[in-house]
Amino acid sequence: MDLLDKLDAGERLSYEDGLALYELDLFTLGRYADKKRQQLHGKKSFFNINRHINPTNICKDICKFCAFSANRKNPNPYTMSHEEILEIVSKSYENGIKEVHIVSAHNPHTGLQWYLEIFKKIKEAYPSLHVKALTAAEINFLAKEYGLSWDEVIDKMVTYGVDSMPGGGAEIFDEKIREYVCKGKVSSTDWLYIHKLWHQRGKESNATMLFGHVEERKHRIDHMLRLRDLQDETGGFNAFIPLVYQRDNNYLKVENFLSSTEILKTMAISRLMLDNFAHIKAYWATSTINLALVAQEFGADDLDGTIEKEAIQSAAGAKSAAGLKLKDFLDLITTSGFIPVERDSLYNEIKVYN
Repeated sequence: MDLLDKLDAGERLSYEDGLALYELDLFTLGRYADKKRQQLHGKKSFFNINRHINPTNICKDICKFCAFSANRKNPNPYTMSHEEILEIVSKSYENGIKEVHIVSAHNPHTGLQWYLEIFKKIKEAYPSLHVKALTAAEINFLAKEYGLSWDEVIDKMVTYGVDSMPGGGAEIFDEKIREYVCKGKVSSTDWLYIHKLWHQRGKESNATMLFGHVEERKHRIDHMLRLRDLQDETGGFNAFIPLVYQRDNNYLKVENFLSSTEILKTMAISRLMLDNFAHIKAYWATSTINLALVAQEFGADDLDGTIEKEAIQSAAGAKSAAGLKLKDFLDLITTSGFIPVERDSLYNEIKVYN
C-alpha cells in the first residue's frame, strides 16, 4: 500500500514508512500529523505549572553532549542541601506549582538516602505536589553505585514518595551512537526495561529522544519504534518528548545544526509513528517557545510547563533559565490559535482557558 494511502487509512507505519515520511514535503507531513493531533485533542495545548530543580551537577559520567555536569566546560560544581531544595519548593508552591521535577547528575558522593529523603520531605510538607524524579539513567547509576537491583531502587522511590518518572537518559537508543555520545551511561535495553519495571507497578513515565547531534534519521525512527513496542506492552508512557540538541559548552562539536524544517518534520513524524502515545510534547526549553508553538500545528499537543528555573538545557545555550510566567504562557498559546489547558502531571485536565 502506498504511504499516503496508509496515512489516509490510519494504518500502523513501519520502519521503512518512517524513513519515507522524511521525504514528504513539510506541509503534507504537517497536515497528516495535525489531523491525528486534532482527532485526539482538537485545538487544546496542554501545559502544567511546574518547577524544575537540579540539585547537583557533580557527575560520575562524562557525556559528550552535556554542558550541565561539572567538568572543564563547567568548572562550578554544586550540591544543594535539603534545606535549600525545600526553600525552593516552598516558594514555588506559593506560586501555584502542581509538580516538582527533580533531575540530577550522577553524583557518587551524596548517598542514596540523600536522594530519597528529599522526596519524602517534599511529600510530607506538600502532600498534594506531584513528585516527578529520577530518570532511568539515575536509577541505573544508583543501583550500581549502592549494590542494589533496579527493582529495589524503584521500590524505594515509591516508598519515599516519587509519583512518576521523567523520560531523560534515553538520548538515542542505537548503541553505536550511545558509545560515542554517552559511553558508560545506561544502555538502551536497560533504559527500556527500567521503565517497564516502573510501569509494572502501575506507575507512569515519559519518554525522550535527543536528536540533532550525530544521529541520523534512521536512528530516530528506530528509537520511536522501540518505544512504541514497549508502549504496546505496558501502556505506561504519558508522552513522547523529542529534545532538540543544544550545541554550546560541550564536547560534540556539531557544526551543522538542525533546521526548523527538520525539527518540525521530526515532531510530525513522532505523532504519526507513535500511534499508541496520547501526547507529543514540544519541550519549549530545547526548541524555543516560538518553534514549540509552531509544532502544535505539526502534531505536538503539549509544551511542558512554566518551569520557573531550568539549568540543564540552558547550560548548553537554551533560553530557558528563568522559565515563563503563566500569563505569558497563556497569551502565547491563545494568540497562536490554540486553547490553553492546564493539566496535572498525568494529563488530567485542571482548567481550560477559553
